[in-house]
Amino acid sequence: MRPTPMTRNAVASVLLLCIALASVVVGVVHLIRRDRAALVDQFAADRKAQVEAAAREVADALDDAADDLRFAGELLSRPGSVTEHRRELLALLEVVGQYKAILVLDSEGAQRFAIMDRRAGPAVTRGAVGTVLTETAREALSRKPGDILTSPPVAAAPGGWSRVFATAYAPSEDGPGGAVAVLVDTEPFFAPLKLIATEPEAKLLLIGAHGVPTPASDTTLIDWYKRLDAEAGRVPSFAELVRHMRAGERGTVRIPEGEAAWLGLGAADAIAAYTPIRMRGGVHWAVATLATTEELRAHERGVILRVAPGAILVTFFLVVFGAYVIVASRRAVALQESRRHADRLAHLHEKTQKILDNIPTGVLALSATGRITAVNQALRERLPPTAVGASLPEAFPHAPAAVVDRLTSLVEGACSAERVLSLHGEPLPLFGEEGQYRIHAVPLERLDAEVRVLLVVEDLSNVHALESQLLRAEKLATVGILAAGIAHEIGTPLGVVRGRAEYVLGKLGAQHPQAAGVQVIIEQIDRVSRTIRQLLDFSRVQPALVRGVALRPLLLGAQELLHGEAERRKVKVEVEVPEGLPPLSADPDQLQQVVLNLALNACDACEPGGTVRLGAHVEAPGEPGAWSGVRVTVRDDGCGIPPESLNRVFDPFFTTKKRGQGTGLGLTMVAQIVRNHGGRIELESEPGQGTCVTLWWPATPLPSEERHAV
Repeated sequence: MRPTPMTRNAVASVLLLCIALASVVVGVVHLIRRDRAALVDQFAADRKAQVEAAAREVADALDDAADDLRFAGELLSRPGSVTEHRRELLALLEVVGQYKAILVLDSEGAQRFAIMDRRAGPAVTRGAVGTVLTETAREALSRKPGDILTSPPVAAAPGGWSRVFATAYAPSEDGPGGAVAVLVDTEPFFAPLKLIATEPEAKLLLIGAHGVPTPASDTTLIDWYKRLDAEAGRVPSFAELVRHMRAGERGTVRIPEGEAAWLGLGAADAIAAYTPIRMRGGVHWAVATLATTEELRAHERGVILRVAPGAILVTFFLVVFGAYVIVASRRAVALQESRRHADRLAHLHEKTQKILDNIPTGVLALSATGRITAVNQALRERLPPTAVGASLPEAFPHAPAAVVDRLTSLVEGACSAERVLSLHGEPLPLFGEEGQYRIHAVPLERLDAEVRVLLVVEDLSNVHALESQLLRAEKLATVGILAAGIAHEIGTPLGVVRGRAEYVLGKLGAQHPQAAGVQVIIEQIDRVSRTIRQLLDFSRVQPALVRGVALRPLLLGAQELLHGEAERRKVKVEVEVPEGLPPLSADPDQLQQVVLNLALNACDACEPGGTVRLGAHVEAPGEPGAWSGVRVTVRDDGCGIPPESLNRVFDPFFTTKKRGQGTGLGLTMVAQIVRNHGGRIELESEPGQGTCVTLWWPATPLPSEERHAV
């Protein structure tokens, strides 16, 4: 049977329709594949840009640590005593919370000194950590000064993030070279990398400077990294990625679907973006993020399922395809807008975190269940390492139960009342020691159960101490005014009594039986008069007529004046003053008074056979703006001063001598005279070892700078 024209036309129409449908399907498939390839390329470029931006932030943080280490080497190469260098590095240790310990070696590899962060846990102070510090510092001695040597992770320190950074420093004209090593908690440096690995479809691989993955890396990737030498054939793309990372290269690697499944990235291709993190003058780390394209594949499958029904009718297919294009375009715009908002939120989160970490006030966040979910840097240093996730009693283990109960009640009351509740400046032993704190409980919206309330802890201990010092100073000023008034009122009657006593003694004659008693009256009146003169000198400021004073003759004269007193006490007074000292800018009488007072106090503190040494040398400035002048010392090997009395020795009327042997005004007047001349006074003492008083006295200025101090 021959086909009719209608049949042929129908067949032709069907064939044309099938051809048209096939063309549309082929075209759609081609477009989908091309769109998917473009999305994959864009996805890879975005991942690469993201990991490189985070790596730059980490590199900046590592370079800051390297700069701190070089700066410490510069400090150590300058002239100065071990105590001065130790004090300067201790300040660096306290300022930078990531630094836990510092070790300084001389050029021969012997330890000069070591300091530990008092806020670090007991694991830092163990011997194994010190061994790593010493070995790394000694290895740095063989490197060029300024090069940064990085150790592998310190196994003895908790967390797996602690590493030792070390560098050698060149010798200076006044001192030998050496090496300095710092134990650094590197975890905060790599915080930007953790942010980019928070997405569920992304995994992070961070290889340390010695080729060891850090704790921030995904556990599955760490396991494959360790097995790579034996099983590289199963994951060749991952092996290629590791090879690029070890070589310090940057770029992207596409990981096939089967290999991605082995790596725990799901049943889809994955994109690995990698880049090095270089440290100036040191080695490099390498970081990579591996992200699955499963979402892109799901997107592709959805497109195909939506297009398939359109194969029945060309018109319906075209409408569906047009609708898909519109929807896909809107979705792309929505995705871009969502990503822009996500980047903005991440930036704001990072900025907020930095602000919270750098304010001096402690802030911790509590969940609706009373667990701590976040702690800023100021409070993290004072809480246990396990504070996050713990309850308030666990976070404050050294605080009494009653104090923790008050904090808990404050938080519960703030949540119930939906307003801020506070404890204002109360003495609370939150961290084992009594301190003044202002505490605020700030309730937040109920929508976020992870951060239900903020607990703000303001430490007012220093402010309270300053207020106490100011109040004490006001009291001392009042006592001085009162003493001056009493001394003035007593002085005149005493003068009359002494005159009468001398008149009676003259009438009685030296041989009279009562003459000795009258002489005692006169001597005691003279003693009271001397005390009154000291009170008057203390209560009024004496002008200092400043001129150039040669220190060596003055000290030798003081030695001569003290000769009789030293002989009586069987104490030896020595003067050690080098030639060529510049003249001191001082009132000679007041300077002599200061030296005699300090020397007499030193003689009083010595047992028979003791020694008092008067010495001086020029103190040149170590850097612009530093102190320059003459350092005068009065040192004895006497009984010393108890530690509880060290902060009070310059207070008026305070004395450690027996009753009737001192007024407690001598050292007060000494301190007043020193301050009057623009100098400063320091005191070091240890019971049973003696005392050293140091006067930092300005040298005579140039003629154009001469002035009178008041």
